[in-house]
Amino acid sequence: MTMTLAKTALSDRFPGFAPLPTAAADYDVVRRAIAHIRGNWRSQPEIDTIANAAGVSATDLHHLFRRWCGLTPKAFLQALTLSHARDLLRASASVLDTAYEVGLSGPGRLHDLFVTHEAMSPGEWKAGGEGLTISYGFHPSPFGTAIVMNTPRGLAGLALADAGKERAALRDMRSRWPKARYVEDFAATAATARRIFDSTLWRPEQPLRVVLIGTDFEVRVWEKLLTIPMGKLDTYSGVAAKVGEPKAARAVGAAVGKNPICFVVPCHRVVGKNGDITGYHWGLTRKRAMLGWEAGMAAA
Repeated sequence: MTMTLAKTALSDRFPGFAPLPTAAADYDVVRRAIAHIRGNWRSQPEIDTIANAAGVSATDLHHLFRRWCGLTPKAFLQALTLSHARDLLRASASVLDTAYEVGLSGPGRLHDLFVTHEAMSPGEWKAGGEGLTISYGFHPSPFGTAIVMNTPRGLAGLALADAGKERAALRDMRSRWPKARYVEDFAATAATARRIFDSTLWRPEQPLRVVLIGTDFEVRVWEKLLTIPMGKLDTYSGVAAKVGEPKAARAVGAAVGKNPICFVVPCHRVVGKNGDITGYHWGLTRKRAMLGWEAGMAAA
């Protein structure tokens, strides 16, 4: 099986950019390639071997990765190894610099995507979303099908799913706010999906508004996740220290796992104490894909 991979002027200027339906199709190949890399990274497999496992030619795989994240397959392989993760971790010894701390009081910067956020009151969270209307839609993304969930106050949920598992992912999200009213509305959520995944729309003067729905502790953790710069990693214990609970690494891990707005609130940038890429609600393969994609964006 081979595939034709056309590049556009936009993809030359923005390495992470491709039309979203194309990006979604690309991710299925990327997922298979990453699965092979994950099982064989110690031997640093050649591109021909990876391409064969992914079901495409080596040439197609090379062009796909260049378009998908701005990296060659070899560089992407390096971005997914544990040694690279540890390098990133060491490079982010001072993950929360003053600029990012100050950013929490206004527009918070998430790599080149600007996000402004607010939290629902504890009472609203305890009510299970009662009285809240959530519009949702299924959209293509660079990491599989995205389930975008909007409220009148902003983006409240973002889940990712492989083909055939979209409805299961939706049920998982709905269980978080069981008393809310849900309305499927592709048109209402399409613009939000495009702003999240299309790098040409990441502008500081037009921040993406998100609303954090969780316990007080969870919201504090999610706010700290927003301060981890693109291309950097932090640990569960590191985040625990930054929320003022240095002995609560396990509780932080639970809060990270419950993050309802994946990618935008970058829980994928949190790793184990030794830099191990561990734990991700939407799958470790997807977590590795996100880190590799961001490595390409950061290098652009």
